[in-house]
Formats: sequence, structure tokens, C-alpha cells
Amino acid sequence: MENENLQQSGPGYTNRVWIKGGIYSLIVVLLLLIKATFGVLLLILAGTLIAVFFQGLSGLICRKTKWKSGICLTISVVGTLLIISALVWLIGSKIANQASQLTDTLPQTIEKAKATLSQNAIGKKIVEKATAPGTMQKAQAVAQSFFKTTFGVFGDLYSILFIGIFLTVSPQIYKSGMVQLIPKKHQKKGGEVLDNIGNNLKKWLKGKIFAMFIVFVLTSIGLLIIGVPLWLVLALIAGLLNFIPNFGPLLAMLPAVLVGLLQGVDTALYIAGLYLLVQLLESNFITPTVQQKLVSIPPALILIAQLIISPLTGGWGLVLATPLMLIVMLLVQDLYIKPRDKKQ
Repeated sequence: MENENLQQSGPGYTNRVWIKGGIYSLIVVLLLLIKATFGVLLLILAGTLIAVFFQGLSGLICRKTKWKSGICLTISVVGTLLIISALVWLIGSKIANQASQLTDTLPQTIEKAKATLSQNAIGKKIVEKATAPGTMQKAQAVAQSFFKTTFGVFGDLYSILFIGIFLTVSPQIYKSGMVQLIPKKHQKKGGEVLDNIGNNLKKWLKGKIFAMFIVFVLTSIGLLIIGVPLWLVLALIAGLLNFIPNFGPLLAMLPAVLVGLLQGVDTALYIAGLYLLVQLLESNFITPTVQQKLVSIPPALILIAQLIISPLTGGWGLVLATPLMLIVMLLVQDLYIKPRDKKQ
């Protein structure tokens, strides 16, 4: 008993207490640092996705043409910018006109929607609930949270663009730098994990862009058949917001339904049905087909990630929840599940 007391009160015991205390303090500091800089980490992830897109397109050009990687990379970046510029020049004015019309008619559309809903008892209750001061304050708080940025809108976009360009031009420098931070005996494994993450992000991004394009085309065709005047800008919004899982399709459907109400309740219902049908096709047939070789991410996990991250970072949390969850799942698989299964 006396020996145990001496061991617990000796210099060795004191050192162990200080070491454990230091480790716990370091963990707390790291967690606080991650919380404070999480918005910046998401911007880095967004820039990484841009680099993944350019590198993936460059690899495709190299495989088809057998040209040098530098030439293919230049064609990838410059060609993408030229295509975007050409599209803006060709249909930009039409989109701008339709967007202006949508902005001008939105107040009138909302008033008409209120009048239409107020014609029956259930609709009247919905309008009263939606226009109550408490509901409006909550909606304003949600909107402010969604549009929250790290350095302002232009600052965030500027940061993402230049991070993407730097990572595109010299990806190996940054990959080697990250690997050097890992203990030497695990550096080979670390490099393999980073390669696996990069390959899966490339496949996911390719599938997502394809799904966005299909949603844009199907929505355009459907809105033209219904006879919606602002079909192009509404379809473009639907395609772009399809990048955001769960919430994107709902956000895209709202202005379309409001525009449909200007032409009548039937038109609004047709538009709502169209958007639901397109999302049903996209989520059950298009996306599973193009991303069948990827790690399967349960939809509930994506929703949970969005609900946890978005209060901290606003819209960026909603937009980047899926690639972030994909990275986390790949790390768990490569660093825990696969080594555990090998030992068994």
C-alpha cells in the first residue's frame, strides 16, 4: 500500500499526468481551431473540386489524343472558360431578360398565390401561418444563415477560384506536402488514401455534372410543353441547384410553381408534378447508374451532415455536405474498416 502511494505521488506519476493533460488540451485546441476555420476548410474543398474537374477533363483529353499533359491541362482550363463564355454570349441575354422578368413578377406572383390560397379554409390558415410575424422572423434567420459566407460572396468565389487554379497547376506539390506530415512508415499508405479520395471525388463530380445536365434538359422540355414563359432560367436554376442534395430541388421548384400560379392553379400543379417526376428519375435511375462504382452514401447521412454543418457555414455546408461525407467515409474505410478486416 505504501509503495502504491509512493508510485502515485512520485515524479513519474506527475509527468504522466502532465502528458495526459497536455494531450487533452491539444485535442481541445485542435477542435476549437477546426470549428473556427471550418468555413475556410470548406472553401479549400470547393477549390479542390474545381481542380478535380480540370484534372479529370485533362486526363480524358490525354487518353483520347495522346498529347502531353501540359497541353491537355491548358486545353482543359482554357477550353472550359471559352465554352462558358460562349454560352453566356449566346444565351446570356435571354437568361438575363427572363431572370429580370422573374424578379419583377415575383411580388405579384406571391400576392396572387396568397389570394388563390385564401379562397378556401385550409389555404387561408396556411397563409395566416406563413405571414405571421414569428414565421417571417424564422424565415429571415434561415435565409441569413444560408447566405452566410466566410469572406463575403466575392471573397469566397475569388478564394475558391485561385485555390482551384493552384491545385490544378501543381497537384503533386500539395499532395507531397500532405504526405510529408504523416509519419514515415505510414507515408505510402497515406499517398494511396489520397489517391483513392481523388479518384472517387472525380467519379462523383462527373456523375453529378451529368445528372445536373439531364435535370436541366428534362426540366426545359417539360416547361416548354406546359408553356411556361420563363422556361430557360427556371430550368437553369433547377439544373444548378440539383448540385445540392435534399434542399436544392425544393428551392428550384418554389419560383417555378410561383410563376405557374400566374397562369393558374392547374399550371402550378403541372409544374410541381414535373419537378417531382424529374427528381424521381434523377434520384432513382440517373444518379445510381452513373455513380454505381462509388462508395454508397446513405441519404440520411447527407441530410444529417447538412443539418450539422449549415448552421456553422451557411450555404456552403449544404452545397459541400456530400463530397465532405464521401471523404469521411473513404477515410473510415481505408484507415479502419479494411485494416480491421485484414486482421480478422
